[in-house]
Formats: sequence, structure tokens, C-alpha cells
Amino acid sequence: MELRQLQHFVAVAEEQHFTRAAQRVNIVQSALSSSIRALEEELDAKLFVRSTRQVRLTAAGCVFLDKARIALEAVRDARDSVAALQGLKRGSLSIGTVQSLPAFLDLPAHLARFHAEYPEVEVRLCQGSTSHLLEKVQTGRLDLAILPMCEPSNGITTLMIACEALVVICAPAHPLAGRTNVPLAAVAGEPFVDFERAWGTRQLVDRGFAETGLQRHIAFEVSDLDTLIGLVARGLGVALVPEAVAEARRSCVGIAELAEPEMCWELVVAYVSADKGQSGPADPAPRAFLNLLDGAMRPLEAAAE
Repeated sequence: MELRQLQHFVAVAEEQHFTRAAQRVNIVQSALSSSIRALEEELDAKLFVRSTRQVRLTAAGCVFLDKARIALEAVRDARDSVAALQGLKRGSLSIGTVQSLPAFLDLPAHLARFHAEYPEVEVRLCQGSTSHLLEKVQTGRLDLAILPMCEPSNGITTLMIACEALVVICAPAHPLAGRTNVPLAAVAGEPFVDFERAWGTRQLVDRGFAETGLQRHIAFEVSDLDTLIGLVARGLGVALVPEAVAEARRSCVGIAELAEPEMCWELVVAYVSADKGQSGPADPAPRAFLNLLDGAMRPLEAAAE
């Protein structure tokens, strides 16, 4: 049974005339008659009583007409829903982020702009570690995840939206405060305050020390930026953080710039790629937010160059 057969049947039932019904559905009368016959054969029931002057429904036809109208209405609703979703008149957007995004990315401002443009799209936000967010993206529980650059899982695409050098933060009175061109070896002997192992920034710093053959002592492992800053400001250790984070806390910490080669902290958006031949997420809401985010970050990148 095909959708067009239901449309043909309803047209004949409502017009009570094959010629008028054929004109209504824009096919020749012979094709309409063939479509109705095929439907009756499939149902193994007569749907119409035909005479030279009138076409009327049988008892089976009356029962089938109600169901056919319901089916066609459901199809119309489905088409309208897809059209609304594609036009972002409805839908949802789920975003995950690591905690304490740097000042370089004002996520609340971007979310507010997205909501202003697409007020009917429901936005959900959650926080977590890099590995936790990637797992949620891969299983479809998140549309997008904003996190430090990492090795993405199979099927996940990343788009870089920010890139910053890591700098040393320390207590304001620390001998490193205000210095530039500081070799990593000069920092290695300091007690470190760092994030837990699952966090992307921690993985970046661990990799940087491993590549240079240096070892360091981590005195404190934390899961939020405020605690890290507080411990550093009180002289309990040093930390490596993106420059924008350090500059935003300059009033309470000292800052030292590392010598070349610098460690670069990259912020990316991770998502499941659309089908081959298409770029970006498959669904329109995450695709629209990604375009908004990418467009907003480009002027900042150009200004920094």
C-alpha cells in the first residue's frame, strides 16, 4: 500500500466522482481507477459501489476512509515537523563543556545570541571532563562538546575555535613572577597545582613535560579553576594555564612567559560528523550553533594575528 493510493482513495470518497477526483489529484481517470482497483485487491474488499451516476462507499470503504484520513494527517504532521526542525522553529541543542572555559570564549554570550535567533530551540548545557564529554558525543547524548584539543574517538570531528600559549602562574611574590623566556626546566622543580588526569589541560601539560624528558611534582590535583587559582595565589604551587585565564586573574597571581618552543592550548568543538560529502553536524540546530561560534571567533583570531 502506497501513500498515493490513500490520497487517491480519499479524493474519490470525498468527490464521489472519478472524473472530479482525477482532476483533484492531477492524474488521468484510467490511472486513478487502476490505483483504486489495486488498493481493493490488496485489502481484499470492495471500497466503492460504482454506478453510471454515483460513486458511494461500501461499509468497508467507510471504515477505511477514517483510517486513511488519520494516516494522511499523520504524514502531513510529520512533514510539518521536519520542516519546522529544518527551519529551526523547533528542536533541541545539547552542549557539553569542560569547567572554567577561558575568558577567550564567552559561552553565555554565544548561547544568548543563539537563543535570540532561534527562540523555539531548547538548549541544554552540561559540564564534565574531556573523556566524559567525548563519550557523550559519541553515544549521541550531546550534539557538541567544547573542550581542549585531544585525540578524538573514531567518528568524532573537531573544529579548533581558539589557540593560546600556556603561561606559568605563581604567587605574586614568587621569583618567576614577571619573567619572560623562562625555560621549562626552570619550572620543573616547582611544586605544581594541576587538574585531575582526565582533564584536557592536564593531559597537554603532561605531554609537554614528557616530550622534553622532564619530570615534575604535582602537589595538588583539583577539578575546578577557582581552587587552582586560590592555591597558586597563596604560594602553594605553580600552574600552567592558557594566557587568557592568567590575564583575567592578574590581580591575584604572578605571570611568567615560557621560552620557545611554547606549549599551545587549543580549544575545539567536537561533534559527530554528518554523512560523507557533508560538513558539520547532521542536525540543523548544532550546525547553526557551530556556524555562529565559528563566525564569532574568526574576528578575534584575525585581531590576534
